Amino acid sequence: MDTFALIVTIGVALGFTYTNGFHDSANAIATSVSTRALTPRAALAMAAVMNLAGAFFGSGVAHTVSKGLIETPTGDKGMGILFAALLGAIVWNLITWYFGLPSSSSHALFGGMVGAALAGGTGVIWSGVIDKVVIPMFLSPVVGLIAGYLVMTVILWMFRRSNPHKAKRGFRIAQTVSAAGMALGHGLQDAQKTMGIVVMALVIGDVQSADAPIPVWVKISCAVMLSLGTYAGGWRIMRTLGRKIIELDPPQGFAAETTGAAIMFTTAYVFKAPISTTHVITSAIMGVGATKRVNAVRWGVAKNIVMGWFITMPAAALVAAASYYVVQLLFG
Repeated sequence: MDTFALIVTIGVALGFTYTNGFHDSANAIATSVSTRALTPRAALAMAAVMNLAGAFFGSGVAHTVSKGLIETPTGDKGMGILFAALLGAIVWNLITWYFGLPSSSSHALFGGMVGAALAGGTGVIWSGVIDKVVIPMFLSPVVGLIAGYLVMTVILWMFRRSNPHKAKRGFRIAQTVSAAGMALGHGLQDAQKTMGIVVMALVIGDVQSADAPIPVWVKISCAVMLSLGTYAGGWRIMRTLGRKIIELDPPQGFAAETTGAAIMFTTAYVFKAPISTTHVITSAIMGVGATKRVNAVRWGVAKNIVMGWFITMPAAALVAAASYYVVQLLFG
Protein backbone atom coordinates (compact mmCIF):
# COMPACT_ATOMS: atom_id res chain seq x y z
CA MET A 1 0.00 0.00 0.00
CA ASP A 2 2.88 2.40 0.85
CA THR A 3 4.48 1.89 -2.57
CA PHE A 4 1.13 2.27 -4.32
CA ALA A 5 0.42 5.51 -2.41
CA LEU A 6 3.88 6.83 -3.36
CA ILE A 7 3.38 6.02 -7.07
CA VAL A 8 -0.10 7.62 -7.10
CA THR A 9 1.17 10.76 -5.34
CA ILE A 10 4.09 11.15 -7.77
CA GLY A 11 1.69 10.58 -10.68
CA VAL A 12 -0.63 13.31 -9.37
CA ALA A 13 2.39 15.63 -8.87
CA LEU A 14 3.34 15.14 -12.52
CA GLY A 15 -0.30 15.74 -13.46
CA PHE A 16 -0.14 19.05 -11.58
CA THR A 17 3.01 19.96 -13.53
CA TYR A 18 1.17 19.29 -16.78
CA THR A 19 -1.70 21.61 -15.75
CA ASN A 20 0.91 24.15 -14.67
CA GLY A 21 2.41 23.96 -18.17
CA PHE A 22 -0.78 24.62 -20.11
CA HIS A 23 -2.02 27.09 -17.51
CA ASP A 24 1.18 29.14 -17.51
CA SER A 25 2.37 28.74 -21.12
CA ALA A 26 0.71 32.09 -21.74
CA ASN A 27 3.17 33.73 -19.33
CA ALA A 28 6.07 33.12 -21.66
CA ILE A 29 4.52 33.64 -25.06
CA ALA A 30 1.28 35.67 -24.95
CA THR A 31 3.07 38.94 -25.65
CA SER A 32 5.11 37.47 -28.54
CA VAL A 33 2.01 35.95 -30.14
CA SER A 34 -0.14 39.06 -29.68
CA THR A 35 2.51 41.28 -31.34
CA ARG A 36 2.91 38.67 -34.13
CA ALA A 37 6.60 38.29 -33.35
CA LEU A 38 6.01 34.52 -33.31
CA THR A 39 3.26 32.25 -34.59
CA PRO A 40 1.36 30.46 -31.79
CA ARG A 41 2.76 26.99 -32.58
CA ALA A 42 6.34 28.23 -33.02
CA ALA A 43 6.04 30.15 -29.74
CA LEU A 44 4.68 27.11 -27.89
CA ALA A 45 7.41 24.84 -29.28
CA MET A 46 10.11 27.32 -28.27
CA ALA A 47 8.56 27.75 -24.81
CA ALA A 48 8.38 23.96 -24.32
CA VAL A 49 12.07 23.53 -25.16
CA MET A 50 13.16 26.43 -22.95
CA ASN A 51 10.96 25.21 -20.06
CA LEU A 52 12.71 21.86 -20.34
CA ALA A 53 16.15 23.51 -20.24
CA GLY A 54 15.24 25.86 -17.39
CA ALA A 55 14.34 22.94 -15.13
CA PHE A 56 18.02 21.96 -14.94
CA PHE A 57 19.37 25.43 -14.08
CA GLY A 58 19.33 25.09 -10.29
CA SER A 59 17.59 23.54 -7.28
CA GLY A 60 17.19 26.39 -4.77
CA VAL A 61 13.44 26.76 -5.37
CA ALA A 62 12.90 22.97 -5.09
CA HIS A 63 14.62 22.89 -1.69
CA THR A 64 12.45 25.78 -0.46
CA VAL A 65 9.29 23.89 -1.46
CA SER A 66 10.40 20.53 -0.03
CA LYS A 67 11.80 21.82 3.28
CA GLY A 68 10.77 25.42 3.89
CA LEU A 69 6.95 25.62 3.86
CA ILE A 70 5.50 22.71 5.85
CA GLU A 71 7.00 20.12 8.21
CA THR A 72 7.62 16.87 6.32
CA PRO A 73 4.66 14.66 7.29
CA THR A 74 5.22 10.93 7.85
CA GLY A 75 3.69 7.63 6.75
CA ASP A 76 0.36 7.10 5.00
CA LYS A 77 -1.03 10.24 6.61
CA GLY A 78 1.85 12.23 5.11
CA MET A 79 1.21 10.83 1.64
CA GLY A 80 -2.49 11.70 2.03
CA ILE A 81 -1.55 15.29 2.90
CA LEU A 82 0.63 15.61 -0.22
CA PHE A 83 -2.05 14.01 -2.40
CA ALA A 84 -4.70 16.42 -1.07
CA ALA A 85 -2.38 19.42 -1.52
CA LEU A 86 -1.85 18.54 -5.19
CA LEU A 87 -5.56 17.90 -5.73
CA GLY A 88 -6.39 21.34 -4.34
CA ALA A 89 -3.87 22.96 -6.68
CA ILE A 90 -5.05 21.03 -9.76
CA VAL A 91 -8.73 21.83 -9.14
CA TRP A 92 -8.01 25.55 -8.76
CA ASN A 93 -5.80 25.51 -11.88
CA LEU A 94 -8.62 23.99 -13.92
CA ILE A 95 -11.23 26.43 -12.58
CA THR A 96 -9.11 29.51 -13.35
CA TRP A 97 -8.05 28.10 -16.74
CA TYR A 98 -11.71 27.55 -17.66
CA PHE A 99 -12.54 31.19 -16.92
CA GLY A 100 -9.37 32.46 -18.64
CA LEU A 101 -8.04 33.98 -15.43
CA PRO A 102 -4.22 34.08 -15.21
CA SER A 103 -3.98 33.08 -11.56
CA SER A 104 -0.84 31.59 -10.07
CA SER A 105 -0.25 27.82 -10.28
CA SER A 106 2.52 28.33 -7.72
CA HIS A 107 0.25 29.90 -5.14
CA ALA A 108 -2.39 27.25 -5.84
CA LEU A 109 0.25 24.67 -4.90
CA PHE A 110 1.41 26.55 -1.79
CA GLY A 111 -2.18 27.14 -0.69
CA GLY A 112 -2.88 23.44 -1.22
CA MET A 113 0.14 22.48 0.88
CA VAL A 114 -0.85 24.76 3.77
CA GLY A 115 -4.54 23.73 3.67
CA ALA A 116 -3.76 20.01 3.57
CA ALA A 117 -1.11 20.34 6.31
CA LEU A 118 -3.53 22.16 8.63
CA ALA A 119 -6.27 19.60 7.94
CA GLY A 120 -3.86 16.74 8.58
CA GLY A 121 -2.38 18.18 11.77
CA THR A 122 1.08 18.75 10.28
CA GLY A 123 3.08 21.82 11.24
CA VAL A 124 3.21 24.77 8.84
CA ILE A 125 6.51 26.67 8.80
CA TRP A 126 4.84 30.09 8.91
CA SER A 127 8.12 32.00 8.79
CA GLY A 128 8.96 30.24 5.51
CA VAL A 129 5.46 30.80 4.10
CA ILE A 130 5.61 34.52 4.95
CA ASP A 131 9.25 35.10 3.84
CA LYS A 132 9.24 32.95 0.70
CA VAL A 133 5.61 33.14 -0.45
CA VAL A 134 3.51 35.93 1.06
CA ILE A 135 6.06 38.78 0.94
CA PRO A 136 7.16 37.93 -2.64
CA MET A 137 3.46 37.63 -3.57
CA PHE A 138 2.99 41.31 -2.69
CA LEU A 139 6.41 42.55 -3.74
CA SER A 140 6.90 40.86 -7.13
CA PRO A 141 3.87 42.49 -8.84
CA VAL A 142 4.91 45.92 -7.50
CA VAL A 143 8.48 45.38 -8.75
CA GLY A 144 7.12 44.07 -12.08
CA LEU A 145 4.85 47.10 -12.49
CA ILE A 146 7.57 49.66 -11.69
CA ALA A 147 10.36 47.84 -13.58
CA GLY A 148 8.14 47.37 -16.65
CA TYR A 149 7.31 51.08 -16.65
CA LEU A 150 11.00 52.07 -16.28
CA VAL A 151 12.29 49.62 -18.92
CA MET A 152 9.69 50.83 -21.42
CA THR A 153 10.49 54.47 -20.61
CA VAL A 154 14.19 53.82 -21.33
CA ILE A 155 13.34 52.08 -24.64
CA LEU A 156 11.10 54.98 -25.70
CA TRP A 157 13.88 57.46 -24.92
CA MET A 158 16.62 55.43 -26.67
CA PHE A 159 14.57 54.95 -29.85
CA ARG A 160 12.81 58.32 -29.87
CA ARG A 161 14.46 59.34 -33.18
CA SER A 162 14.27 55.92 -34.85
CA ASN A 163 12.03 55.06 -37.79
CA PRO A 164 8.96 53.48 -36.06
CA HIS A 165 8.52 50.73 -38.67
CA LYS A 166 12.19 49.71 -38.57
CA ALA A 167 12.21 49.79 -34.77
CA LYS A 168 9.11 47.57 -34.55
CA ARG A 169 10.64 45.10 -37.00
CA GLY A 170 13.81 44.94 -34.90
CA PHE A 171 11.85 44.45 -31.69
CA ARG A 172 9.87 41.60 -33.26
CA ILE A 173 13.17 39.76 -33.74
CA ALA A 174 14.34 40.76 -30.24
CA GLN A 175 11.11 39.36 -28.80
CA THR A 176 12.08 35.82 -29.78
CA VAL A 177 15.04 36.21 -27.39
CA SER A 178 13.04 37.85 -24.58
CA ALA A 179 10.27 35.22 -24.87
CA ALA A 180 12.90 32.47 -24.69
CA GLY A 181 14.32 34.09 -21.54
CA MET A 182 10.83 34.23 -20.06
CA ALA A 183 10.24 30.52 -20.82
CA LEU A 184 13.65 29.60 -19.39
CA GLY A 185 12.78 31.47 -16.19
CA HIS A 186 9.41 29.70 -16.04
CA GLY A 187 11.15 26.31 -16.27
CA LEU A 188 13.66 27.38 -13.62
CA GLN A 189 10.86 28.38 -11.25
CA ASP A 190 7.91 26.09 -11.91
CA ALA A 191 9.49 22.72 -12.72
CA GLN A 192 11.44 22.99 -9.47
CA LYS A 193 8.27 23.49 -7.44
CA THR A 194 7.02 20.04 -8.45
CA MET A 195 10.50 18.57 -7.93
CA GLY A 196 10.24 19.75 -4.32
CA ILE A 197 6.89 17.94 -3.91
CA VAL A 198 8.20 14.70 -5.47
CA VAL A 199 11.29 14.80 -3.23
CA MET A 200 9.00 15.25 -0.21
CA ALA A 201 6.99 12.20 -1.33
CA LEU A 202 10.21 10.16 -1.68
CA VAL A 203 11.28 11.20 1.84
CA ILE A 204 7.85 10.29 3.28
CA GLY A 205 8.02 6.95 1.45
CA ASP A 206 11.47 6.36 2.97
CA VAL A 207 13.01 6.03 -0.49
CA GLN A 208 15.64 8.71 0.14
CA SER A 209 16.83 11.00 2.93
CA ALA A 210 15.81 14.65 3.19
CA ASP A 211 19.38 15.81 2.52
CA ALA A 212 19.95 13.68 -0.60
CA PRO A 213 20.29 15.52 -3.94
CA ILE A 214 17.29 15.61 -6.29
CA PRO A 215 17.38 12.41 -8.40
CA VAL A 216 17.99 12.96 -12.11
CA TRP A 217 14.82 11.03 -13.05
CA VAL A 218 12.77 13.46 -10.92
CA LYS A 219 14.27 16.46 -12.76
CA ILE A 220 13.69 14.88 -16.17
CA SER A 221 10.10 13.76 -15.50
CA CYS A 222 9.06 17.13 -14.01
CA ALA A 223 10.73 19.02 -16.86
CA VAL A 224 9.16 16.82 -19.55
CA MET A 225 5.65 17.09 -18.07
CA LEU A 226 5.95 20.88 -17.80
CA SER A 227 7.09 21.03 -21.42
CA LEU A 228 4.26 18.77 -22.64
CA GLY A 229 1.74 20.90 -20.76
CA THR A 230 3.26 24.04 -22.23
CA TYR A 231 3.00 22.68 -25.76
CA ALA A 232 -0.65 21.79 -25.15
CA GLY A 233 -1.16 25.54 -24.81
CA GLY A 234 -3.39 27.72 -22.67
CA TRP A 235 -5.32 29.66 -25.27
CA ARG A 236 -7.96 31.09 -22.93
CA ILE A 237 -5.38 32.69 -20.64
CA MET A 238 -3.23 33.75 -23.60
CA ARG A 239 -6.10 35.89 -24.90
CA THR A 240 -6.41 37.61 -21.51
CA LEU A 241 -2.71 38.38 -21.22
CA GLY A 242 -2.07 39.17 -24.87
CA ARG A 243 -5.10 41.29 -25.72
CA LYS A 244 -7.50 42.05 -22.89
CA ILE A 245 -5.15 43.98 -20.57
CA ILE A 246 -3.70 46.15 -23.34
CA GLU A 247 -3.00 45.91 -27.07
CA LEU A 248 0.78 45.45 -27.11
CA ASP A 249 3.26 46.37 -29.85
CA PRO A 250 6.69 44.66 -30.25
CA PRO A 251 8.72 47.16 -28.16
CA GLN A 252 6.19 46.84 -25.33
CA GLY A 253 6.21 43.05 -25.59
CA PHE A 254 10.01 43.00 -25.45
CA ALA A 255 10.04 45.31 -22.41
CA ALA A 256 7.47 43.20 -20.52
CA GLU A 257 9.22 39.88 -21.24
CA THR A 258 12.69 41.21 -20.42
CA THR A 259 11.40 42.59 -17.12
CA GLY A 260 9.65 39.34 -16.23
CA ALA A 261 12.65 37.14 -17.07
CA ALA A 262 15.04 39.34 -15.05
CA ILE A 263 12.83 39.19 -11.96
CA MET A 264 12.42 35.40 -12.18
CA PHE A 265 16.15 34.71 -12.50
CA THR A 266 16.97 37.11 -9.65
CA THR A 267 14.44 35.59 -7.24
CA ALA A 268 15.43 32.01 -8.11
CA TYR A 269 19.20 32.47 -7.73
CA VAL A 270 19.51 35.25 -5.15
CA PHE A 271 16.53 34.64 -2.84
CA LYS A 272 15.61 31.02 -3.72
CA ALA A 273 12.02 32.28 -3.55
CA PRO A 274 9.34 30.42 -5.55
CA ILE A 275 7.57 33.44 -7.05
CA SER A 276 4.62 33.45 -9.42
CA THR A 277 5.56 33.86 -13.07
CA THR A 278 1.94 34.90 -13.65
CA HIS A 279 2.14 37.79 -11.19
CA VAL A 280 5.42 39.01 -12.65
CA ILE A 281 4.53 39.05 -16.36
CA THR A 282 1.00 40.40 -15.81
CA SER A 283 2.23 43.30 -13.66
CA ALA A 284 5.08 43.98 -16.13
CA ILE A 285 2.51 44.20 -18.97
CA MET A 286 0.50 46.69 -16.89
CA GLY A 287 3.61 48.78 -16.17
CA VAL A 288 4.68 48.79 -19.80
CA GLY A 289 1.17 49.69 -20.95
CA ALA A 290 0.96 52.61 -18.52
CA THR A 291 3.80 54.39 -20.39
CA LYS A 292 1.45 54.87 -23.37
CA ARG A 293 -1.13 56.51 -21.12
CA VAL A 294 -2.54 55.33 -17.82
CA ASN A 295 -6.02 54.65 -19.22
CA ALA A 296 -4.53 52.54 -22.07
CA VAL A 297 -4.48 49.67 -19.57
CA ARG A 298 -7.90 48.07 -19.08
CA TRP A 299 -7.81 48.39 -15.31
CA GLY A 300 -11.16 46.61 -14.93
CA VAL A 301 -9.63 43.43 -16.38
CA ALA A 302 -6.51 44.02 -14.29
CA LYS A 303 -8.63 44.37 -11.13
CA ASN A 304 -10.30 40.98 -11.77
CA ILE A 305 -6.88 39.38 -12.27
CA VAL A 306 -5.49 40.87 -9.04
CA MET A 307 -8.57 39.70 -7.11
CA GLY A 308 -7.90 36.22 -8.50
CA TRP A 309 -4.34 36.41 -7.15
CA PHE A 310 -5.52 37.14 -3.62
CA ILE A 311 -8.14 34.39 -3.46
CA THR A 312 -5.92 31.71 -5.04
CA MET A 313 -4.07 30.58 -1.89
CA PRO A 314 -7.10 30.44 0.45
CA ALA A 315 -9.30 28.86 -2.25
CA ALA A 316 -6.74 26.14 -3.03
CA ALA A 317 -6.20 25.64 0.72
CA LEU A 318 -9.93 25.03 1.26
CA VAL A 319 -10.14 22.57 -1.65
CA ALA A 320 -7.03 20.75 -0.36
CA ALA A 321 -8.39 20.56 3.20
CA ALA A 322 -11.70 19.16 1.92
CA SER A 323 -9.76 16.68 -0.28
CA TYR A 324 -7.76 15.51 2.76
CA TYR A 325 -10.95 14.76 4.71
CA VAL A 326 -12.37 12.83 1.75
CA VAL A 327 -9.12 10.84 1.39
CA GLN A 328 -9.21 10.03 5.11
CA LEU A 329 -12.85 9.02 4.88
CA LEU A 330 -12.23 6.68 1.94
CA PHE A 331 -8.83 5.25 2.84
CA GLY A 332 -8.45 5.97 6.52
